[in-house]
Amino acid sequence: MTIQSIIGIMGPGNNALAAERELAYALGKAVAQQGWILLTGGRPAGVMEAASQGAASVGGTVLGILPDDKGIDIAHGVTLPIVTGMGHARNAINVLSSHGIIACGLGLGTVSEIALALKAQKPVVLMPYSSLTQEFFEYLAPGQFYMTDDVKLCIKHLQSALHPS
Repeated sequence: MTIQSIIGIMGPGNNALAAERELAYALGKAVAQQGWILLTGGRPAGVMEAASQGAASVGGTVLGILPDDKGIDIAHGVTLPIVTGMGHARNAINVLSSHGIIACGLGLGTVSEIALALKAQKPVVLMPYSSLTQEFFEYLAPGQFYMTDDVKLCIKHLQSALHPS
């Protein structure tokens, strides 16, 4: 049996910039078009919601790993909500359940998810390009991540990382 790849898109929630939400929508759509399952934080906010909507726009499957214990606030586009009651601790589930991680913008929660992904040796793509972000993560994990502004290059990198030839 072949296991379908799960790609996590992580990023700011309520504080996400408009450009980050636009990028997340395009990334969610591109992930779904690869036939991959999208995993997000599941809430109706910022990058989580935009990526979920992007994947849903092309019929993609979206896992939403929710922080609360009720499953009430769910992003549009989430097809499989997972209620954890774990708050921010769900970040470990987000990362360890994903075969690859795309960080779309930065917030404290996103930084924790990137760090967990790097420790778990998951493929990590950081978007958009920022010299400060690159310097910070290069100091912590030299050569262990890929950084780009381009959705197509992001997907190409993940394809190579998930299916090395």
